[in-house]
Amino acid sequence: VQLQASGGGLVQAGGSLRLSCAASGFTLDPLTIGWFRQAPGKEREGVARIISTDGMTYYGEAVKGRYTISRDTAQNPVYLQMNSLKPEDTAVYYCATGSAVMSTMYPLETSSYDNWGQGTLVTVSS
Repeated sequence: VQLQASGGGLVQAGGSLRLSCAASGFTLDPLTIGWFRQAPGKEREGVARIISTDGMTYYGEAVKGRYTISRDTAQNPVYLQMNSLKPEDTAVYYCATGSAVMSTMYPLETSSYDNWGQGTLVTVSS
């Protein structure tokens, strides 16, 4: 049972990246998938979440309008499309799964998620 985030890299400010979160050993459906990020010296911050059963999404204020979380089917990875990137978006990005109940009540709280993957580094240069 493992989650793997990928797709990070170095990009200039204003650029775009697409991150993927893939599961091995289990299916992402009917779980909720969240994306989080952690910059050096800062706490882990919730970025976005999607509920697999109905596709409902939720975004943090810092990324609203710039990031899009999505998935095609239960068998496909969950994506995080990041546009108009800023230097302050630089962080290690993690994906995690959790129950729909908790993530509906607390969509971007780390405590709502119980299975975390290894992160992928996103660096945005100015």
